[in-house]
Amino acid sequence: VLRVLAASARRADRLAHPGMPPQPRRRVAVVTCMDARIKVEDMIGIQPGEVHVLRNAGALVTEDTIRSLLLSQHLLGTEAVMVIGHTKCGLEGLVESEVRATVEVRTGSSPGFTIGSFHDVETGVESSLEALRNSPFARGELRGFVYDVDTGRLAEVG
Repeated sequence: VLRVLAASARRADRLAHPGMPPQPRRRVAVVTCMDARIKVEDMIGIQPGEVHVLRNAGALVTEDTIRSLLLSQHLLGTEAVMVIGHTKCGLEGLVESEVRATVEVRTGSSPGFTIGSFHDVETGVESSLEALRNSPFARGELRGFVYDVDTGRLAEVG
């Protein structure tokens, strides 16, 4: 952590955005995975201030994702949502009960939430899109994509 903090301090001048409003200029929110191989800015060609980026394991639309999108859309003006899953995701093919059992052995507690594994990445993205379509809080253009970590290409799903 100390090395990360030191790197941040050296870059502070380049990272500051005084006067930039919180509303994203492109009026788009992106839901994608937390995977360290994904550099969202390069993947979709954006600059700071252009889109909201929400990241979690598997690019899943969860209750917390909906909460963030509600704020993004209804208070900060986004009009479209892109859900971007990716190939070789760590959640792909996991068995929920096995993950829960492993966590319980290691911690002594079972998670009180769904882990959210999926059979294949396309199905995971489609499930997230369906959750958005079923939410009274999501609106506008809702589209899903899969990012191929080997080729760097995006393909639309659904």
